[in-house]
Amino acid sequence: MPAVAFALLAFAALEISPVPATTALWATPAILFAAMVIAWGAESAQFFIAQGFALAILAWLQTLPEFAVEAVLAWKQQVPLLLANLTGALRLLTGLGWPCIYAAAAFMQRRRHKRPLRLIQLDQEHAVEVAGLLAPLIYMFWVWWKSSLGVVDAVVLIVLYVAYLWLLSHLPPEDQESIDELDVIPRTVVNAPPVVRTLAIFALFAIGGGLIYISAEPFLGSLLAVSTMIGVPTFVFVQWIAPFVSEFPETVSAINWARTVDKAPMALMNMVSSNINQWTLLPAMLVAVFCWSHGAAVSIPFDNQQELELLMTLGQALVAMSFLMSMSLAWWEALALFALWFLQMALSPLQGAEGIWGVLAHNVNWAVTAAYFAWAAVALVRLLLKPSSAVAFTCFAHVWREHMRKR
Repeated sequence: MPAVAFALLAFAALEISPVPATTALWATPAILFAAMVIAWGAESAQFFIAQGFALAILAWLQTLPEFAVEAVLAWKQQVPLLLANLTGALRLLTGLGWPCIYAAAAFMQRRRHKRPLRLIQLDQEHAVEVAGLLAPLIYMFWVWWKSSLGVVDAVVLIVLYVAYLWLLSHLPPEDQESIDELDVIPRTVVNAPPVVRTLAIFALFAIGGGLIYISAEPFLGSLLAVSTMIGVPTFVFVQWIAPFVSEFPETVSAINWARTVDKAPMALMNMVSSNINQWTLLPAMLVAVFCWSHGAAVSIPFDNQQELELLMTLGQALVAMSFLMSMSLAWWEALALFALWFLQMALSPLQGAEGIWGVLAHNVNWAVTAAYFAWAAVALVRLLLKPSSAVAFTCFAHVWREHMRKR
C-alpha cells in the first residue's frame, strides 16, 4: 500500500494554481491524446484479461483528474465544494455521458446503415458491471440517511469495489476473432510477441495516465481563469465546469468507441465503470484525505443542501439502474436522462435571481429529485409485478454459474 499512500499525498498536495487561459491550448490536446492512448491500452488488454477488468483499469486512470480535484478540496476541508464536485461529476457522467454515447452510436448507425438505432444492447457479461453499480448505490442511501461519510463507510465501499474486481477477474477475455475489428495501434499491439505486447500495454496505460496527471491541473486552472473573467460563481464552477474537465478523458474514449456502433456497449460500460469508481474509491479516498488533513479519524458531515445534492444524485442513479435492468439503453431512456440533467444544470446557477426564473431555480433541485424517485418507484413496482423484466439479474446468475461457481 505505500504506492497508494504516496498517490494520496501527491493528490492532496496539488493546488489549482492560477494560470493563463491560453494554457488550455496545450493542455486540451494533451488530455485528448492521453484519453486515446489509455483507450488503446484497454482495447489491447481485453484480449488477455476480461474486458470488464480492462475497463476498470481504464476507468481508474481516466478518473485521476477527478480524484486530484476532490483530494485538494478534502485536504482544504471544503466540505460544501467537495460534495458539489462529487455529485456534479456523478450526475454529469450519467446525465450527459450516457446520452452522448447513445447519440454518437445512433448518428453513425444512421450515417452508415441508413436506419435508426433503437437501443444499445449490452452483452451478458456486462451484468457484472450492473451489479457492481447497484451494490454501492444501496449502501450510499445509508450514508445519506446518517448525513455523514466516515471511516467505516470508506472500508465498506473499498470492500465493495474489491468484490467487483474479483467478479471481473473471473470473466474470460474477448474472442480472438474480433482482433481484426481493432484500430491499427491496438491491433499491432495484440499481434506483437508476448513480451513486446505486455510492455506495450503497460506503456500505453502508463503514458496515458501520466499525461492526464500532468495536464489535468493546468487545464482546470485555465478554465478557472476564464470563469473568473466572465464572473462564474465558485460553486457553479466546482459543480459543473471542474467535473466536465475531470470527466473529459473517459468521455472522449467512450464516444470514440461509440462511433463504431459495435463497441457502443463497451463505451457504456466504460462510463459505468467510472460511476462505480466514483461511488466507491472516490468517497473512500475523500475520507482518508479529510482525516489526514484533520489529524484525526473524523467523519465528513453533510448539511441540508449537501443531503439534497446526494439524494438527487442517488435518484438519478436509480433511474439509470432501472434502465440497465433490461441490459440495454433505449433512445428514450438516454433522452430522459439528458433532459432531467440539463434542466437542473441549466437552472441551478440562477438561484437568487429575481422573477420566475429565480423561483424555478430555487425549486428545481427538489422537483428533479422528486421526478427521479417517482420514476424509480414506478420501475420498482413494474419489477415486482413482472420479475422477468429484470434481465440483468438473470444474466448475472448465468455468468455466476458459468464463470465463478466452478472456481
